Amino acid sequence: MADYYEILGVSRDASQDDIKKAYRKLARKLHPDVAGPDGAERFKDVTSAYDVLSNEEKRRMYDMGGEDALRGGGAGAAGGFGFEDIFSTFFGGGAAQRGPISRTQRGSDSLVQMNLSLDEVVFGVDKPITVDIAAECPECHGMMTAPGTQPVTCAQCGGSGSIQRVTNSLFGQMMTTSACGACQGYGTQIVTPCGECSGEGRVRSKKSVTVKVPAGVENGMRIRLTGQGDAGVAGGMPGDLFAEVYVEKDPIFVRQGDHLHATLEVPMTSAVLGTELAIDTFDGEQKVYIAPGTQSGAEVKLEGMGVGRLHRRGRGDLKITVQVKTPTKLDDAQRALIEELAKLRGEESPAARMISDLSSVFSRLKDKFMGH
Repeated sequence: MADYYEILGVSRDASQDDIKKAYRKLARKLHPDVAGPDGAERFKDVTSAYDVLSNEEKRRMYDMGGEDALRGGGAGAAGGFGFEDIFSTFFGGGAAQRGPISRTQRGSDSLVQMNLSLDEVVFGVDKPITVDIAAECPECHGMMTAPGTQPVTCAQCGGSGSIQRVTNSLFGQMMTTSACGACQGYGTQIVTPCGECSGEGRVRSKKSVTVKVPAGVENGMRIRLTGQGDAGVAGGMPGDLFAEVYVEKDPIFVRQGDHLHATLEVPMTSAVLGTELAIDTFDGEQKVYIAPGTQSGAEVKLEGMGVGRLHRRGRGDLKITVQVKTPTKLDDAQRALIEELAKLRGEESPAARMISDLSSVFSRLKDKFMGH
């Protein structure tokens, strides 16, 4: 592996702040969610370099002897093959970690519900939302210690993060290694925790983020905002934020796939004579032509005024079902006119004419296939 300082792009006398800034810049650029598989190896190298150079004790050891100094040589080794390696060979995985573990951890992912109106779904929208997440502590900048202080090397394990003990077994005395109980394997202890975050490195905070909602999203879909979740621990990468879509019910329009449906009530006289009506849509006021003799259940289609197709071009249609309103209250003059019309049409005493439900179904199917 290349020199850790070269990997982070800092000088050998760089301050901890310089190292932290360099790491964050590279980590955001190379994170697998951003750079994909091509950046995974470099991301691993950058993280390894930061784990060493951000720890004063490990950095001192690295400056003295490079990676070999960090690996060191364990007691009880014979020709480079220690008793813990023998134990691992016979029983599988018995050897403990080598070297202290890093406090640096990626932040957790967060999930928030995002309410959308139907018109926001039709066209798509940049939707601002407020989220409650774990944010980096503004006092210690995520490093957990009080300003001006740093973690101190653990006195019990000497900074190695592990304790070696001699135990008796069927093979005689063997050297076992376990995580240090005093520092939990970190190799350092935080003796002066930050007062603002109580040594957590993070605080709960509300922030506003803007979600780019594409047209055509549906209930239950989740939109991912990379790096907008909980802050990482000890300078780690932040998690992601997922906004789950909930579409509120519209009082007029109903969505079915890429299409919108609505019902238009038309007076009986207008249905008989035909008319042109102005209706309000998500695209503004539109004219709807009602042909003479239109029956209840007839459909008028406004093409391209439905829902935007998700990640595709174009929109669905707005389909309007006509409902003819028959008057229920008539004055004497109106009733006389209707009676006169019935006489002229020979409908004073109309004969009953039943229509087969089956033939009605076939008729509708025929119209559908014929494109009517």
